[in-house]
Amino acid sequence: MTESIEATPLLVPSGGIPKLIDTKSLFEKAISEIAAGSGPIAIDAERASGFRYSARAYLIQIKRNGGGLHLIDPIPLAGEKELIAKLNELMEKNEVILHAASQDLPCLRDWGLSPKKIFDTELGARLAGFPKVGLGSLIEEFFHKVLAKEHSAVDWSIRPLKEDWLAYAALDVELMIELRDEIAKSLGNKIEWANQEFSAVLNAKPSAPKPDPWRRTSGMLKVRTREAMAIVRELWITRDKIASALDIAPGRL
Repeated sequence: MTESIEATPLLVPSGGIPKLIDTKSLFEKAISEIAAGSGPIAIDAERASGFRYSARAYLIQIKRNGGGLHLIDPIPLAGEKELIAKLNELMEKNEVILHAASQDLPCLRDWGLSPKKIFDTELGARLAGFPKVGLGSLIEEFFHKVLAKEHSAVDWSIRPLKEDWLAYAALDVELMIELRDEIAKSLGNKIEWANQEFSAVLNAKPSAPKPDPWRRTSGMLKVRTREAMAIVRELWITRDKIASALDIAPGRL
């Protein structure tokens, strides 16, 4: 009988919590360090789902072997188009590792990062036959480490970002490169099939807007008359316009 190995909490990255990159000079330095590294580039993004109307990234985490671990604040750096383009060149020339790529690609592209080749650790694990494909489950499966998830639903649009939030975010990419390698081994001769699936995710067109979204308003099943439906529709449209203008999740108005 094989003795089980007890998982230990992963609390901070091996190199400590990186300084938040929120100025041009720090961004330039980070890009130089990433460029000096080698191999694939691991990336993750934090959004403010449930708090903000937009799906923009409020934190971008990047790690590369020999290139360090970096936490980039995309909000104050949104105007640094030349530097973002320089970082994007690195993304285009190298494999980029993401977990559940379809969730993060839209906000990364919106900021100016468009990888050409990806390895999706969630999709790869699914194709390899793992029953649990969440990042935390896979980290525990391969490395016997436990990722804390208590900050997974925080409002990442808040500034300043708290240090324990930054530690949580950094840990999402701390072992992603090693995880990519383990999943690639597990895929075996399925690797070409996986690469085709990764390419399909990368090239997938954005989902079309759902028709009549106001019909999914809470309590809609109780609305019986056409007049009442028309009122609900106008209220939904008005609330949505206000939410968009203020960048607040409609459910919070």
